[in-house]
Amino acid sequence: MKLILSTLFTSFLLLLGPPSKVEWLGPKTHEFGEIKHNTEITHHFTFKNTSDAPFVIDNVRTSCGCTAADWQETPILPDSTASIEVIYDAHDLGYFRKYVKVFVSGQRKAEKLYLEGEVVP
Repeated sequence: MKLILSTLFTSFLLLLGPPSKVEWLGPKTHEFGEIKHNTEITHHFTFKNTSDAPFVIDNVRTSCGCTAADWQETPILPDSTASIEVIYDAHDLGYFRKYVKVFVSGQRKAEKLYLEGEVVP
């Protein structure tokens, strides 16, 4: 019985994967509040490399064409900070919640960030 429980626990830990190399230095969701229609707004998500080796941001994918991202393509050293700039084009009226997936080298699971707010006339 102990062997079965031990195997199940180990399998569960393997499914979780290694810990994230990224520590976000602020919320992973940014609330813009009310935004004027047809304006472009920007937010910077800042993070720290908590691993013991440099890594790069391999890619950043946005959930729609109304959102774009810009990031540092050079290696981020251990204990260093960097940021990802996310730009939202407020062309649709109403409430929005968009996500951005951040892919870090050597990390299987993407980091997920969110933007939300309401576009008003």
